[in-house]
Amino acid sequence: MTPHKNTRRAAALVAAAAMVVVGVQTGSATAVPDRADGPTPAPRTSERAAAVKAAQERSAAAAEQLGLGDEEKLVVRDVVKDADGTVHTRYERTYAGLPVLGGDLVTHTAKNGKLKGVDKANDARIQVATTDTARKAAAGARKVIWAGKGKPVLAFETVRSGVQKDGTPSRLHIITDATTGKKLHQYEAIETGTGTSRYSGEVPLSTAKGGSGFELTDGERGGHKTYDLAQGQSGTGELLTDADDKWGDGSNSDRQTAAVDAHYGAAVTWDFYKAELGRNGIAGDGKAAYSRVHYGDGYVNAFWDDNCFCMTYGDGEGNKKALTEIDVAGHEMSHGLTSHTANLEYSGESGGLNEATSDIFGTSVEFFADNKEDVGDYLIGEKIDIRGDGTPLRYMDKPSRDGKSLDAWKEGAGDVDVHHSSGIANHFFYLLAEGSGKKTINGVEYDSPTSDGSTVTGIGREKAYKIWYKALTAYMTSTTDYKAAREATLKAANDLYGADGTEAKTVAAAWAAVNVK
Repeated sequence: MTPHKNTRRAAALVAAAAMVVVGVQTGSATAVPDRADGPTPAPRTSERAAAVKAAQERSAAAAEQLGLGDEEKLVVRDVVKDADGTVHTRYERTYAGLPVLGGDLVTHTAKNGKLKGVDKANDARIQVATTDTARKAAAGARKVIWAGKGKPVLAFETVRSGVQKDGTPSRLHIITDATTGKKLHQYEAIETGTGTSRYSGEVPLSTAKGGSGFELTDGERGGHKTYDLAQGQSGTGELLTDADDKWGDGSNSDRQTAAVDAHYGAAVTWDFYKAELGRNGIAGDGKAAYSRVHYGDGYVNAFWDDNCFCMTYGDGEGNKKALTEIDVAGHEMSHGLTSHTANLEYSGESGGLNEATSDIFGTSVEFFADNKEDVGDYLIGEKIDIRGDGTPLRYMDKPSRDGKSLDAWKEGAGDVDVHHSSGIANHFFYLLAEGSGKKTINGVEYDSPTSDGSTVTGIGREKAYKIWYKALTAYMTSTTDYKAAREATLKAANDLYGADGTEAKTVAAAWAAVNVK
């Protein structure tokens, strides 16, 4: 799977947000049992919208309280309230009406209204001498403030559309200094990765009665639809329909088969986020993404695109193995989660964390599905055989088994391809959940090493993914690197399971075991 880069978005904070009420996340400042009596209720869409609106109405006062400049405005992206009343408000911001890329931040406010802390993508003050420039912008470029690294500067953002080498659509964002014309940064905005009952056996599908039979429309999960691109590379495609509501036959020759796995994978992913993490839809607004199958001719990949808010799947080498396995669907949809929360920049160490987030949740979705044909494991894309030799795309217990991924952090990790630097966080998650050493899980043998020779005892998958989700949604920002991810997950563990508890100590031990200290 090839993840995507997310646009850096400006954000700011507002202490007054403590008065906002939204859906409650699992956990508090005290220890909680391994499993509550039931899942955390998903916040109603109307509650979330009201929370964001209320926070936005207080944004001017918040900006003043925080000492932001007169030219800065705060834009609320999300508001999350913990069980103990703590409110996490995620902001972007503008400067003199221009979007600030890389200035996002999250405020953490106690129930009594006191500011507990702030996590910023960039600590630098947002200020430029002028927003005017003599240099002419390229056609279609927009003027922005670039705060991704170092001192903020006036810049132009240009988006070039095209096709990548493997046939994946390309939407390359290029940031250039508005004064000198020097390129400051670039990133690819299309996220890629690697179901049909070909992989999952006979599965239930939520469909809708249409004019000429049934449609692959899931009314139970925000109206998710699955379309057939018929080997095309643009547009939405044709909505899959069937006369008797019996879809596919498990074979590659039946075009409905790939659609079955994609539709099923999307449903399982939706259910995982709602039941386990209290999130109603990828963007938290109760609205569904959609899926497109049969993309391109012999396209060996899958990808997420924020612009269409959709997942797209190729049919593999020779159009023989669609990339629609459960963990692939979970991986792709989770790119959408990242873009609507921390918005981790898809380059450097934050890019590795972006990719790892999709692997972590894709794996968690596969375990959650509890499908006897595609059992949960810590192997990424093990059924699609993307290499043609029967091996999975990635291994979480020992990432270096693929010959390229990193088992532990080292100098220059940020210069490694994000699909391989993601191994650091994937390995951390495995150790946090399962621990080090040899073990067999669902018939798969693992032997996970540690870089410091330590022994790590896992806390279980459920606690592990809840900690990662909490860190992603409440503490990480667009520029979070591995050191900052360690701090974010420690804060999350403290929030969910108590300060200095076993969970927090294991988080620290697992990071040390992958050389992040």
